Amino acid sequence: MGSGAGERGWAERRPVLFPFLLSLFCLALSEQIRYRIPEEMPEGSVVGNLAKDLRLSVHELPTRKLRVSSEKPYFTVSAESGELLVSSRLDREQICGKKPACALEFEAVAENPLNFYHVNVEIEDVNDHTPKFTQNSFELQISESTKPGARFILGSAHDADIGTNSLQNYQISPDDHFSLVIKEKLDGSKYPELVLKTPLDREEQISYHLTLMALDFGDPPLSSTAQIQVLVTDANDNSPVFSQELYRVELPENVLPGTTVLRVMATDQDEGVNAEITFSFTEAGQITQFDLNSNTGEITILNALDFEEVKEYSIVLEAKDGGGMIAQCTVEIEVLDINDNVPEVIFQSLPDLIMEDTKLGTHIALLKIRDKDSGHNGEVICKLEGDVPFKILTTSRNTYKLVTDGVLDREQTPEYNITITATDRGKPPFSSSSSITLHIGDVNDNMPVFERASYVVHVAENNPPGTSITQVRALDPDLGPNGHVSYSIVASDLEPRALSSYVSVSAQSGVVFAQRAFDHEQLRAFELTLQARDHGSPALSANVSLRVLVGDRNDNAPRVLYPALGPDGSALFDTVPRAAQPGYLVTKVVAVDADSGHNAWLSYHVLQASEPGLFSVGLRTGEVRTARVLGDRDAARQRLLVAVRDGGQPPLSATATLLLVFADSLQEALPDLSDHPEPTDPQAELQFYLVVALALISVLFLLAVILAVALHLRRSSSPTAWGCFQPGVCVKSGPVVPPNYSEGTLPYSYNLCVAHTGKTEFNFLKCNEQLSSGQDILCGDSSGALFPLCNSSESTSHQQAPPNTDWRFSQAQRPGTSGSQNGDETGTWPNNQFDTEMLQAMILASASEAADGSSTLGGGAGTMGLSARYGPQFTLQHVPDYRQNVYIPGSNATLTNAAGKRDGKAPAGGNGNKKKSGKKEKK
Repeated sequence: MGSGAGERGWAERRPVLFPFLLSLFCLALSEQIRYRIPEEMPEGSVVGNLAKDLRLSVHELPTRKLRVSSEKPYFTVSAESGELLVSSRLDREQICGKKPACALEFEAVAENPLNFYHVNVEIEDVNDHTPKFTQNSFELQISESTKPGARFILGSAHDADIGTNSLQNYQISPDDHFSLVIKEKLDGSKYPELVLKTPLDREEQISYHLTLMALDFGDPPLSSTAQIQVLVTDANDNSPVFSQELYRVELPENVLPGTTVLRVMATDQDEGVNAEITFSFTEAGQITQFDLNSNTGEITILNALDFEEVKEYSIVLEAKDGGGMIAQCTVEIEVLDINDNVPEVIFQSLPDLIMEDTKLGTHIALLKIRDKDSGHNGEVICKLEGDVPFKILTTSRNTYKLVTDGVLDREQTPEYNITITATDRGKPPFSSSSSITLHIGDVNDNMPVFERASYVVHVAENNPPGTSITQVRALDPDLGPNGHVSYSIVASDLEPRALSSYVSVSAQSGVVFAQRAFDHEQLRAFELTLQARDHGSPALSANVSLRVLVGDRNDNAPRVLYPALGPDGSALFDTVPRAAQPGYLVTKVVAVDADSGHNAWLSYHVLQASEPGLFSVGLRTGEVRTARVLGDRDAARQRLLVAVRDGGQPPLSATATLLLVFADSLQEALPDLSDHPEPTDPQAELQFYLVVALALISVLFLLAVILAVALHLRRSSSPTAWGCFQPGVCVKSGPVVPPNYSEGTLPYSYNLCVAHTGKTEFNFLKCNEQLSSGQDILCGDSSGALFPLCNSSESTSHQQAPPNTDWRFSQAQRPGTSGSQNGDETGTWPNNQFDTEMLQAMILASASEAADGSSTLGGGAGTMGLSARYGPQFTLQHVPDYRQNVYIPGSNATLTNAAGKRDGKAPAGGNGNKKKSGKKEKK
């Protein structure tokens, strides 16, 4: 029961005792670490386990780098065990002199983190010095008349040790006439006095030999001896007498040499020679700071005094008369301190670099302030000069720590010149300054910064691949790898696969290269995102946008959209009314240029005209108008060569050939179409002859085919083979070869029957009478080919089907003269007499030329020469949709897509006055 109560009571007291013990523990940590060792320990001797006393484990020693920071290397720390070892001789007398307490204070420095620990090693004195006399023998003259009890000061011994190890006692060899008395000075040193016990009689004994021994109380005690010879002289009744047995003087340490300290006075009652007194120092060999006038007894300063070296002097003076009698006195001189020493600032444990991300309050360096003065003269105030991110903290007397007190930024200030001024409190005060340079180490705390917020680059197209188009540059104020910047492309509005084929960037220089030749017509602009990344850890980066604008060059010639050439390369005809007035809109040349800007600004010029001055071309519009009324001498057929130039440098151009026929109707224009203009040059004449030769060959071939067919029919016994040439005989309404409407030709088929009379007859495919069974009819198309149309099994007559209503012409696309408005708005086949006559005339002309093999109107078999007129040259599948820019000459209508909306095809281009050239141009 008692034991349990005791444990419970301890558990209740434990929370109360714990803060008390913790406070004692923290107090112990803040105090100095003290050791006590004897002097003269051998080098390498262990003073104590410093690491253990600092609560540092052996494993921490390599990283903490425990070491000693002191002015003189008396101690060192073992890197393996953390023990404090003696590194040099410890002579207490040399280190501390006669000071009663001798201690060496220094700082133990540990890094990572930087800490300072104050260590105090007290050095105990050992009895290693023997008391020594200044002289091995002394001579003392004593008059025989000297009365018993007289005292004579003997030479003292000196012992460098202190305490019990220092000089403690004197002993003299036994003698009946003399005894020894030991006296002590103010500084604690002892000196012997010889006392006369009984009167001396010179006649009995002239001299006495005594042995004086000085010894200490050390263990073991040490001693030394000196011989004293006492000479007995004749009587001199009176000895000199000093006015004071003890003189005290205070002198400031800055007194100049030659200054009188004091004057001692001594008198002698004797007369004559026995009354003549001389003064001297009993230990003159050790008195170096003062001088004594032997006649006057005046003491003067011989050398400058220094309070920091000797604070007081105790001097024994001797007055001796002519008879040899001696008197002694003591002069004690106290040196007063003055402020004659400048404080010294000593830096210890300076780092090579201070990283710029060092936290506030981090210890940087340890510094000591030393002033040899004492009192107020030795009290020092330390101050940090300038506006720097550091401050100093006092750790102990005259010891300070330099710690960080602000944010460090190497990019703004790469190094700091630290100046610390120490000022004492003397009058007047002395001060001194000491400066150090602290270098700031770099960390990667700055990201690259581009010189511009964004970049815009203009690059002309058709640039050579590999050309440098621009250079981006980013600056990073950091050093080394932290400031080394590399560049890359991280994003783009181009396809990822196509990006590498367009541009690249040099990782080192930031130069952007074009990997290919740019084409303004395909790509006018694109945007990149460039990244600048440093090589720090972690790496920092910044992005910037680069917009590349591809500039246009005049690399595309104008392209003529209207008038277009036929499938065979021949130019088309336009008809102009003979009564056209000046300013009449004949046609319009439409051209486009794939370039942009001035490079696409087109101008139209007349290069060549059959009749100069008859037509004019709009410089910017390309409209061809009549400049005057057609004269009687003007040819009905005109050729006009129009050049289209762009505004580039140098300009590019294209030409368009216009063949214009002055006629009021299509029948009137057909003869002009068949008439071939005279060749204007040898090349044109050569082409003409080639065309004529080709036509003759075609006619001969056609005649040969007709003759062969006629012979074959004549051999045949069936008389019905010639039925197709009889009046009223017709063919089947359905075409043998399906018509092709894909090119926009007229949706009608026609057949040509050749009779034996050689007369060619052309009719629409319409049957009014039935054919007899078994009749075969040979029919031919416009190309002159013959083929059977009817047989005996198809003898029933059929009514001709109406035209396909799905096929339509817009009003502006119907055949007719310039500006005509023939037909209705539904787009059906024209039913007025004028248009019907024109169409029939065109068909007859096509049939006639097909018969002689020299058709110039046909664009192909079965097209009657209209496929070039209503062909696909303006459809969306061949050229861009520039129909809104194409004017129909002689009217205000434009090309539209109305006819092609239903079947998805573009309408047939052209207007009512376009015709094929009379002859095909061939080389």
